[in-house]
Amino acid sequence: MADHFIPPAKPLIGDAERAAVDRVLRSGMIAQGPEVAAFEQEFSAALVPGRECVAVSSGTAGLHLGLLAAGVGPGDEVIVPSFTFAATANSVALTGATPVFADIEGSFFCLDPAAAEAAITERTKGILPVHLYGQGADMAQFQAIAAKHGIALYEDAAQAHGATLDGRPVGTFGQFAMFSLYPTKNMTSGEGGMVSCISDTVARGVRLLRNQGMERQYANEVIGFNERMTDIHAAIGREQLKQLPAWTQRRQANAAFLSANLAGVTVPPVRAGAVHVYHQYTIRVAADRDGFVRALREEHQVGSGVYYPIPNHQLASLAKFAPALDLPVTAEAAAEVVSLPVHPALSQGDLDRIVTAVNAVARAGA
Repeated sequence: MADHFIPPAKPLIGDAERAAVDRVLRSGMIAQGPEVAAFEQEFSAALVPGRECVAVSSGTAGLHLGLLAAGVGPGDEVIVPSFTFAATANSVALTGATPVFADIEGSFFCLDPAAAEAAITERTKGILPVHLYGQGADMAQFQAIAAKHGIALYEDAAQAHGATLDGRPVGTFGQFAMFSLYPTKNMTSGEGGMVSCISDTVARGVRLLRNQGMERQYANEVIGFNERMTDIHAAIGREQLKQLPAWTQRRQANAAFLSANLAGVTVPPVRAGAVHVYHQYTIRVAADRDGFVRALREEHQVGSGVYYPIPNHQLASLAKFAPALDLPVTAEAAAEVVSLPVHPALSQGDLDRIVTAVNAVARAGA
């Protein structure tokens, strides 16, 4: 029996983050303030150069406010993948618009451009691809489709901090992009989100909406929300941002080791011209996926995750938007995917154990 359990994810919080929080607490300025402003500027410079960034209370808030600031609302349709976390479609529905689900690519798990184009109607306002598991969607094709049909392009980059496509950072293609800062993401602020905006107009819209519709106190311009980021969270995020490059390199090295040594499963391919940042290292298991996961945990003390076993269009909350919809590639992925530990806290011994465990369970047929 292995001597310790290897978790599928592990937030890394150290002395620098603790000192940053203490600095804010000593300052007495705890709500949105100078730490948030500094974090927005530093995030932009590091990950989406040339884009104005607006910090919010969560990734879901970022999607919701980004869509509203981009003009999405009742009567509109936004095309989304079903194979992702429900927040993507939820955010569309919360604007009063309709999420329209389309199938994914078989290899990369991202929204399929051809399927998305086939779903366009006269009500389509835009397309919202998700850069799933840390790899960019096919944004060159999506840009061409958006231009051809005169519709907008948005980005859910919740899992893709630092990913690029042909040298261009994800988060710089759409009218806006959302990055999540939840604890299990590649970097965290404890909780929060960052919205990368194409223009001052979109950025100002997000700023107004996050703060009760005002930029100046008591000068409310629109009906808004309370979805600000606190200075406590921003201080954590600023320290995490400094460490993100090294953590990304470690994730990529861990993924390379796994891909070179795993057998009997389908390892994740990388799109041509893409830099994958491996928020998740997701394999496919063709037979008895759930038994495979159980054997890793119970026999080898290796954790894993299944993201996402129920496609969005089959969830009780979202099924009304997709009656009788058949998405065969999505269904296949939902039945086969397993995400293995790839986080920066893994030791070489952990990686060796993961390889040994996966190969043994694959040989045994779970």
